[in-house]
Amino acid sequence: MKKQHIFIYFISILFTISVNSQEKLDTVKTKESYGIRIGLDLSKPITSFLDTNSYGYEFVGDMRISRNYYAAVELGFTNKTTIEDYLNFTTKGSYIKAGFNYNVYKNWKGMTNEIYIGLRYGLSFFNQTLNNYTPHVKGTYFIPNTLEVNTEFKDLTAQWVEIVFGMKVETFKNLYLGVSVSFNNMLNTKEPENFKNLYVPGFNRVFLNNAGVGFNYTLSYLIPIFKKEN
Repeated sequence: MKKQHIFIYFISILFTISVNSQEKLDTVKTKESYGIRIGLDLSKPITSFLDTNSYGYEFVGDMRISRNYYAAVELGFTNKTTIEDYLNFTTKGSYIKAGFNYNVYKNWKGMTNEIYIGLRYGLSFFNQTLNNYTPHVKGTYFIPNTLEVNTEFKDLTAQWVEIVFGMKVETFKNLYLGVSVSFNNMLNTKEPENFKNLYVPGFNRVFLNNAGVGFNYTLSYLIPIFKKEN
């Protein structure tokens, strides 16, 4: 719930900045910058600070290829221990997500803010370690003992697709704050015998219908390569 409040508050800030930036209409034709934008997902170190069982980082990048289309990529690493009622396991691995964003926001001349919809293909390579589990036994008054197993399952993979909704706002020259939410659908995954991949790096929690959700807050910098009049 706390993450949802932070997410909504962050969107409100970016929306306010975006609206205020439109108040000055520049009628002079200008050339817009095209280049490579690289940055970091700020939510990962924040989560690592708040939750000692979770560590990870994610680098983000995009490149403008036309007036409204951007090629986009995310690279990351996750080391997360998940503790549930009857299960304790650790997921460790890396991932890459690649695709594009389409900017639906109509900027004034000289502005490069974005409100976009995007599509991603995700690929993850990871290991799962089953630390311990408690057998779920019905019809007994006795609490079953927790079994320590520490069994590692290596060389697991997962592939999925994402629909992404987000926005980016230029707060200072070439410096952008962004926020996005993604809705994920698992395509296929290599799973250990008798153990389901309940968490996948880059995909996050895997629900019963193979769906998932993700979000990020990004800080990125645009490296201009050339300018083009749009």
